[in-house]
Amino acid sequence: MSPAQILRFALAGLFANKLRSALTTLGILIGVGSVILLVAVGNGSSQAIEANLNSLGTNSLTVLHTGAGLFGSASGNTGAQSTANLTVADARALSQAAGVASVSPVVSTSETLTYGGNSDTGTSLTGTYPSYFQATNSPIGQGSYITDDDVTSARKVLVLGTTTASDLFGTANPVGQSVDVAGVPFTVVGVLKEKGASGLQNADNSAIAPLSTVQETLTGYGSLNDIVVEAQTPAEVNAVQSEITSILDRLEGVSSTSNANFEVLNQASLLAASTSTSHTFTVLLGAVAAISLLVGGIGITNIMLVTVTERTREIGIRKAIGAQPGVILAQFLAEATLLSVIGGALGIVAGLVGTNFTIVGVKPVAVPASIALAFGVSVVIGLFFGGYPANRAAGMRPVDALRYE
Repeated sequence: MSPAQILRFALAGLFANKLRSALTTLGILIGVGSVILLVAVGNGSSQAIEANLNSLGTNSLTVLHTGAGLFGSASGNTGAQSTANLTVADARALSQAAGVASVSPVVSTSETLTYGGNSDTGTSLTGTYPSYFQATNSPIGQGSYITDDDVTSARKVLVLGTTTASDLFGTANPVGQSVDVAGVPFTVVGVLKEKGASGLQNADNSAIAPLSTVQETLTGYGSLNDIVVEAQTPAEVNAVQSEITSILDRLEGVSSTSNANFEVLNQASLLAASTSTSHTFTVLLGAVAAISLLVGGIGITNIMLVTVTERTREIGIRKAIGAQPGVILAQFLAEATLLSVIGGALGIVAGLVGTNFTIVGVKPVAVPASIALAFGVSVVIGLFFGGYPANRAAGMRPVDALRYE
């Protein structure tokens, strides 16, 4: 019997029990679709995290105090601990490190901004230097950045995030307009490009002003919240981290990491760690979805065993008139494989359609390898789980099969 005839007999067998075949195909469809969609969710989540970290600047470092002790000034400190916080003088000392492109001292506060009858509460207001924009990958969308002269003169100028600008001005151009920040008028000189939300924070609900202005009008000339250090190239980040750590150790008289009163956050290290975690998460999601694919394969075994039982007399008649065991085996294997191939193809379609929707806040991104792998596994499952029923049919003795009721 030719392959075409075997295929025709297999199709006839499947269409003879349309509902049963459809339900078996549905099991494979759900399995393949789940693998593709859940892997896409994991990949989309990974890309979103990576984009958020990249938006912070992968060649930037953030210096924070940890509370174990507090920073002293850059003039030197030989005592065990200091009573002063992180200062602009400390930032100047870090700017002398090899490989440093810029150092931006940062003061942060949460303020209410108002314009006309509109207000934006809880806006993250950052006082810093112009180098902060480059270090944190915050490009301007409209207008201009704050300048060094703005910092020197303590001008009341402001760069808004897109969400803050939209809340206050709607679709109107905010550049040149006056905004009240805690009752103090500031002139808007620019609007940042959209960056998006990162975790519970929205980077676009923000405003950036000269450090001297924020300290003079809002926070006072106290300690800094952090210092953002930009390395000249991403390749120098680790070396710069070691260099500024050494400088801070020397300033604070730190003898070991256990009594260090500061922490240096490396964005590149965070990116690598998050990428590794996201990969593990994606693999886990794919493994969970693969269980449903395995269940679909067991369904094929069950259905094919029922089919063989129901067609025992047919098998006996065909063997009695000369059908070889290999032909019987091929027919039932073909039926099982067709079920898995059709289910796999429909599962691919369902999975790709699902990637067009946002799931639990994540936009899925399909992984081509997962599509090929899921479909390939579905075909192998058809062959594997269809093998036992097919072998059982091929091994029947004609006399026993003809006597079966």
